Amino acid sequence: MRIDFRLTPRRSLLLFLLMVVGVALFYLFRQKPLPEASAESIGMSTVRLARIDTVLQQYVNRQKIPGAVALVVRNGKIVYHKGFGYNTLEKNAPLSRNAIFRIASQSKAIVSAAVLILYEEGKFLLDDPISNYIPAFRNPKVMDNLNLADTTFTTVPARREITIRDLLTHTSGIGYAQIGFNNAIAIYAKHGIPSGIGTPHYQLSEVMGKLATLPLMHQPGERFTYGLNTDVLGYLIEVVTGKPLDEFLRERVFDPLGMEDTQFYLSPDKAPRLATLFAEYEEGETSVAQNWKDYYPDFPLEKGTYFSGGAGLTATAYDYAVFLQTILNGGEFNGNRILAPATVRLMTTNQIGEINLTNKKFGLGFAIATEKEAAKGPVSVGTLDWSGIYGTTYWADPQERLIGILMIQKYPASYGDLGEKFKVLVYQAITQTNEKEESL
Repeated sequence: MRIDFRLTPRRSLLLFLLMVVGVALFYLFRQKPLPEASAESIGMSTVRLARIDTVLQQYVNRQKIPGAVALVVRNGKIVYHKGFGYNTLEKNAPLSRNAIFRIASQSKAIVSAAVLILYEEGKFLLDDPISNYIPAFRNPKVMDNLNLADTTFTTVPARREITIRDLLTHTSGIGYAQIGFNNAIAIYAKHGIPSGIGTPHYQLSEVMGKLATLPLMHQPGERFTYGLNTDVLGYLIEVVTGKPLDEFLRERVFDPLGMEDTQFYLSPDKAPRLATLFAEYEEGETSVAQNWKDYYPDFPLEKGTYFSGGAGLTATAYDYAVFLQTILNGGEFNGNRILAPATVRLMTTNQIGEINLTNKKFGLGFAIATEKEAAKGPVSVGTLDWSGIYGTTYWADPQERLIGILMIQKYPASYGDLGEKFKVLVYQAITQTNEKEESL
């Protein structure tokens, strides 16, 4: 019997349809590099993790939060990933666990890692003066006296230049616009320095050039002052590489790690997944956020030109978990290495000496739990953490190989204790600790 292998129009159409279905099924059922697993398989309890459901739903029901996405990873596997609440004021659209969030200051750790990629390539040393690469920062001045009435000020010379390490550790003396201390807010407002929070229509080169001429809030290395340091580092990346910051991050961090939903300004196909930003201008009354302090909530939907390394990124909970897992893995994820283990050790080691950040220290992009911090709650010594002003927070515990991420989009808000409760709820679900027991 002869079989006719000729490709007739009907057979061509059938083959095409089979290929389309095959590709669709592949993308539908493919296993992500950060796989999901049962809690029991990695020493946690499904029943105990369900307590997270109860508490988050209570906060939604009491209108403390409109919604939230919670994600827990242990030993490189997702054991909890759920969305709660709604994404509209009318409560007619649920908040998806794949929603994209404005992560604000959670951008800092990612951009700090990008800086260290260039450090590993010999582009600079951490104790190099930033003025070696951005000359406008040469011979910095420190504020001596400020007249808030007219924002005139006097200065004294800085005892030394600002270094790249100072910027990575927020000890440079550079403050924050709009959300910082009064001195910095007043000076930066007068000279048009944005915070990077919802301010898309600037240029890094112009803003950093102006910032470099303004006084520092204190002598470099003297104390921890949260500020626009990572925005300066983002511009450093642009100067050293000759590429826009968004392009460098995509090529060297996001694409290698598979962080497909992390961007400064969302592409049209991702825009519908942007979580709504809510506000609470009066306690207990939730509304959709309006323009606030010269920024507006829909900035990720703009064709923005300002790539704020300190506050500008958007991401899913999953993508941020991938980044944190990369750090816990010593700089590698899914066969792609972006940093060496020695460099990750620098990121996660106290870099501010005797300077205190409550009960924490600070590395190169992360706060680090000390023994005092670990004594107050469930985290282990060395746990990394930070948060974003819109209501996002995370931690990564190297000892327990544990990641917790809670994504909310509400500012201002009155739900302040939820982040700490979330930590307790995650740790109480651990049934087999990774801690090495000491012999008695």
